[in-house]
Amino acid sequence: MPLFLDVHHKVEGLTADAVIQAHKKDVETQKKYGVNYMKYWYNDKEGTVFCLVEAPNKEAAEKVHKEAHGLVADEIFEVKEGH
Repeated sequence: MPLFLDVHHKVEGLTADAVIQAHKKDVETQKKYGVNYMKYWYNDKEGTVFCLVEAPNKEAAEKVHKEAHGLVADEIFEVKEGH
């Protein structure tokens, strides 16, 4: 299944707890769309979040975020894992 990295820029009020809660909501919603949110990274000072997700396509990954918490990514890139 394709891998995607999404980027959320300038998320206002970003905290570690907020990212944890959003990820939990993604995981609760993902099966409905055949998606697997694998990892995330964030920088609370800049309000930036990165999510690594296996998904059949970008649109499926976006639907999970939209339904789970409404915080859709600003950018989504298909990526391949390096060694």
